[in-house]
Amino acid sequence: MKVLNLYAGIGGNRKLWDDVEVTAVELEPEIAKVYQGFFPQDKMIVGDAHDFLLCYFEEFDFIWSSPPCQSHSSFRFNIGVRYGKVTPEYPDMRLYQEIIFLKEHFKGLWIVENVKPYYEPLIKAKEIQRHLFWSNFPISNYPFKEDVIRENQIPDLEELTGFNLSEILISNKRQILRNCVKPELGKHVLDCARRLKQSSLPGEKE
Repeated sequence: MKVLNLYAGIGGNRKLWDDVEVTAVELEPEIAKVYQGFFPQDKMIVGDAHDFLLCYFEEFDFIWSSPPCQSHSSFRFNIGVRYGKVTPEYPDMRLYQEIIFLKEHFKGLWIVENVKPYYEPLIKAKEIQRHLFWSNFPISNYPFKEDVIRENQIPDLEELTGFNLSEILISNKRQILRNCVKPELGKHVLDCARRLKQSSLPGEKE
């Protein structure tokens, strides 16, 4: 399966994937370097994931996109904006651009992930833990443990994600780890997509 992993970060969602050929896109060179260290077998593109999707979407079987979440975040709004710690800003509409684009133009399986927003989502989504998922395949429920990631510090986050950053020179490690999709959740989502793909093969029941 040829997978496009957009806004890849250090690869939390990708950590437990197997039997995949992954192209990852990450804007920040420092973060891309960390990803490449963990997944040297993947093709890493340092650049704008939004633009890359538009140009190369047809080359893949499965697309995972996690557009920037800060402008949608209920935490930023409730703790930051309401108490005057940060200024209000427009929600980044690349999120909905990509959902609509993939729904209307991509023939493979796709998923767009983001945080639960401070507003009513403009397009209905599947909610799992602190995430919303938009996809063209069903994601089954799974008994994941409660996500209390906001209270966790770097050692806790390293244990949760399975990434050890102690020997890596990079700033803002806590935020980078907090941005990770838990590997178990990333695997579960891909497994759901694979089950649908396998059931659609010739000779298989729908």
